[in-house]
Amino acid sequence: MLIERLRRLDPRVWNATPEEVADRYPCDRYLTVPFRSFVRAVDVAAPVPVVYRWLCQLKVAPYSYDLVDNLGRRSPRTLTPGAEKLAAGQKFLIFTVAEFALDDHLTGVIADRHRRSYGEVAVTYRVSPAPQGTRLVGRLDVGASTTFERARRSALAVGDALMGRRQLLNIKSLAEATARDAGA
Repeated sequence: MLIERLRRLDPRVWNATPEEVADRYPCDRYLTVPFRSFVRAVDVAAPVPVVYRWLCQLKVAPYSYDLVDNLGRRSPRTLTPGAEKLAAGQKFLIFTVAEFALDDHLTGVIADRHRRSYGEVAVTYRVSPAPQGTRLVGRLDVGASTTFERARRSALAVGDALMGRRQLLNIKSLAEATARDAGA
């Protein structure tokens, strides 16, 4: 019981199963320095292709707290035509697309212009079938070799606990609305 309470307070994990935390992700291949992983997960009552399509929207907007992450502009509430056309090197969030697999995952590495602020970072958003629709997992790997980098990583863990959670919940809500509207 105490361990479960402490686990809920850990800024590195939100709503992820122990298996999801321990699992390997494509983003794990992109850091050459020691790293810690932050894992966020949510169940979505929508088919995998709908949820994956909403992940592609991360090329368009952050879908977390728009006042903070999007200069006050509201992230689109409808799918942007063409956003699903992914290619290596494309920008999304503070990353560039490193690899992707349709209806499976979207993986990125920190864009050069953000490396000074955030350090070495890689991310994977993974979708998989679940009993009630889709399981959406976001895994952020943050590297750190020095004391300063470890302190920055700790601060990033707290910030990402808030922003990453909101992002997944917004994608969940929008994907579920899309599925309802399509009668899926």
